[in-house]
Amino acid sequence: MIPTSRGEMPAWLAIPSAPQQVPGVVVLHDVGGMSQDHRNQAEWLAEAGFLALAVDLYYLGGILRCLRAVARDLIAHSGSTYDDVEACRSWLAAQPGCTGRIGVVGFCMGGGFALLLLSGHGFSAASINYGGKLPPDVDIFLKAACPVIGSYGAKSPYEKGVAEELELALQRALVPHDVKEYPEAGHSFMNQKEQFWFKVLRFAGIAYNEPATMDARRRIATFFHTHLGG
Repeated sequence: MIPTSRGEMPAWLAIPSAPQQVPGVVVLHDVGGMSQDHRNQAEWLAEAGFLALAVDLYYLGGILRCLRAVARDLIAHSGSTYDDVEACRSWLAAQPGCTGRIGVVGFCMGGGFALLLLSGHGFSAASINYGGKLPPDVDIFLKAACPVIGSYGAKSPYEKGVAEELELALQRALVPHDVKEYPEAGHSFMNQKEQFWFKVLRFAGIAYNEPATMDARRRIATFFHTHLGG
């Protein structure tokens, strides 16, 4: 339970097996919210050597009540959703098993949110996974950005050309980065959900892709170890 200014947020903490201090990672979920898939993202990060906290941005009432409020805050670049993530970042950094250096990783909606947290929010590295279109002011908030790793699926109808746009923007801003687009992957290629509705979305270019996922996880772990330590 993570204390926030609005109450307590239930979250999933995945702990590495090695008994030593390690960097932390805040894990931001997709539009579906807290799920076994979201917890699994924290688990593989823990196996890679990070103290990983999968947060629940819908903790005050579920997706129907909270999605609109989260979307409003992301558009405004401020609000209670940002405060909640800061509470999670601060809590994680203060844990005895954490070095105090924190990264952020997001998927789908969470990937778009991670992009907005690059500058001035206390994160030392960020992983953006198919987070939608880049905001028009991307060059402004990249001026003080932390190192960024981005992963996109070429078959996604929602991020056409975004990988190249992000690559060029990060080059202009002189931000350390690793951006890759997977030719055979679509949107949500790192999310392995068992629900029937998710499997139906394959026809819309949304599906899990094992080879792309394994490569992206390897890249993310290496990038985070490089820029977070551990």
